Amino acid sequence: MDAKGIGAVAALGEPARLALYNYVVARGEAGRDEAAKGTGISRALAAFHLDRLVAEGLLTATYRRRGGKTGPGAGRPAKLYTRAPGEISLSLPERRYELAARLLARAVAKAPGSAAARAVEGAASAYGRALGHEARIRAGARPSSAKLVAATLGLLAEQGFEPVRDASGTIRLRNCPFHALAMECRDLVCGMNLSLLRGVIRGLAGAGLTAVLDPQPDRCCVILKTRRASA
Repeated sequence: MDAKGIGAVAALGEPARLALYNYVVARGEAGRDEAAKGTGISRALAAFHLDRLVAEGLLTATYRRRGGKTGPGAGRPAKLYTRAPGEISLSLPERRYELAARLLARAVAKAPGSAAARAVEGAASAYGRALGHEARIRAGARPSSAKLVAATLGLLAEQGFEPVRDASGTIRLRNCPFHALAMECRDLVCGMNLSLLRGVIRGLAGAGLTAVLDPQPDRCCVILKTRRASA
């Protein structure tokens, strides 16, 4: 078992440290002052915990002046924190589910458009519909479109997509839960992901969302557009 991974997970057992990690991940990037204010702790304590997260490989730190200022009078560069690349996975006893997923994905990806590939997308769609239906039930009787969108955001967060709405109303997914597989079998996994999220929308029924492919670096390949964003 990877001792480094155990140490990284253990580091998040401290509540303030976990809150800071979640704050940085939610913002994408944060400095010490804003992270301290956002989590309600002192700047000195925030700095200590943030640097501990860097030491454990959970965050990375860079120095940069914000606002594009340069030259004399621009001030000192700020220490900014972002989530570290890579991933940490632990299981007791040790399991190799990701290896099984990789082998299955490789086998299916060798025959694009095959019955196996269509079956993967069909299974993903059915699973998404079930998730969306459960979220709609939790939203209550006759939920408004706004409430269904909020339910969608909550559901996607639970599934690890880290959703965020931009100014146009488009829901962008900052994390791909299938990242490792997508790096090897992109077309297959992105097609599966698109089917999954379209299934979620069908299960919610009435949120006014449309799932479309929009591959971007370091993000999920799918975005959800509202009617306003589409217009």
